[in-house]
Amino acid sequence: MKKGQVFEAVVERVDFPNKGIVKIGEDTVVVKNSLPGQKVTLSINKIRKGKAEGRLVEVTEKSPLETGHPCSHFGLCGGCTYLSLPYEEQLHIKESQVKKLLDSVLCRQETPWQWEGIKGSPKIYEYRNKMEFSFGDEYKDGPLALGMHKRGSFYDLVTVEDCKIVDADYRLILKTVREYFAQRKVCFFHRLTHEGFLRHLLVRKASGTGEILVALVTTSQSPRCGVAEETAEFSGVNDNNMTDKLIKGFWEELLALEKEGKLSGKFAGILHITNDSLADVVKSDKTDILYGQDYFYEELLGLKFKVSTFSFFQTNTHSAAVLYETAREYVGDLGSRDKTVFDLYSGTGTITQLMSPVAGKVIGVEIVEEAVEAAKKSAAENGLANCEFIAGDVLKVLDDVTDKPDMIILDPPRDGIHPKALPKIISYGVDRIVYISCKPTSLVRDLEVFLESSYVVKKAVAVDQFPWTTGIETIALLERG
Repeated sequence: MKKGQVFEAVVERVDFPNKGIVKIGEDTVVVKNSLPGQKVTLSINKIRKGKAEGRLVEVTEKSPLETGHPCSHFGLCGGCTYLSLPYEEQLHIKESQVKKLLDSVLCRQETPWQWEGIKGSPKIYEYRNKMEFSFGDEYKDGPLALGMHKRGSFYDLVTVEDCKIVDADYRLILKTVREYFAQRKVCFFHRLTHEGFLRHLLVRKASGTGEILVALVTTSQSPRCGVAEETAEFSGVNDNNMTDKLIKGFWEELLALEKEGKLSGKFAGILHITNDSLADVVKSDKTDILYGQDYFYEELLGLKFKVSTFSFFQTNTHSAAVLYETAREYVGDLGSRDKTVFDLYSGTGTITQLMSPVAGKVIGVEIVEEAVEAAKKSAAENGLANCEFIAGDVLKVLDDVTDKPDMIILDPPRDGIHPKALPKIISYGVDRIVYISCKPTSLVRDLEVFLESSYVVKKAVAVDQFPWTTGIETIALLERG
């Protein structure tokens, strides 16, 4: 087998997150973005340390498992991977992926553990409560696009006006904003030249309250790079006034949708965020509130949560209820009401507040200060006096906090727990730890450290928070051996 060789093969399985596995003779090749049972043409593009990777050239024959897809963007947009499969088949794939990863490390522990399968999402379409859309073009020098990156492309975008994982309000807002700026020929920020105006559109909508938060992200550069100056709308207008006029028109267009009764939800806030970072991320150098406020409220399991622009909240509220109810079951009985619980990587304090009724004190630690402030306000409004929130990196906070936990709940970001924070967590010697993970490969890496430190996994379960995508949540209960 040589680099550049082309083969035809059938995909045997898909490993997490999207690694199709095919056999070519005695060799195993990874082909991303393929599905089990597909016959594919692939080109070998990497051979390293006995492992080969192939680029998917063409699907020459569909998998027998594929039954069609309801989205016109499927295959072109990089958002959904499993949309052509029945939902039950997608669950089977994800369950197999997580179980295989857990088996690879838990085979080393002497005591048996219980695998509890996978729990599906109560809602599989129009479930997302947050989307970050990017401005760009569908091809070089093409018309303005606003949507998701094309599969396998860093530059090209797809305007996803038919997206099925968000509701009609998202689709209408996306369409309205794209058309508004396209009609005025406003240019987008080019990732190579670092020139341009339009960057991202952040849309969040609470599933429980219907409140909508929209943030337009631009640079501080002039929008004139693509605006037809001869038009009456901008004739004789300087750059600053042009920006002000464009932004004013933007939020007026959105408010008109609500006033005309075209939205099922209602705007809690419309923002303009200025970001001059070279990195392709949504962040703020400056935030202006154009309308309303910079947060909204979401309802989950009988509690109300304040969610701000950048604070973390599970993107599928419907499945989040399943996730957190399961986590609460894994916590079980603390034995008495005077126990202290640490909720590390607490986001907007969802788990912290859900643990409040069964604990004497719950301490949430979160690095995003905005999320901590939102969590404090939510806890006060929910009447929960035994919740404390600390803003800071878990790695550093654990050196300063004086309380000692009786139980620890972990819900780290995708990369898992910082290697230097793990020994500090383990040193508390709590009898039980509940670990919630949004990336099973990070989970199994961290579990190896726990297993080496007298902990064993008692049980684990997968929860599908992200239907049709490669994402999957896992909950594991660890006990001291």
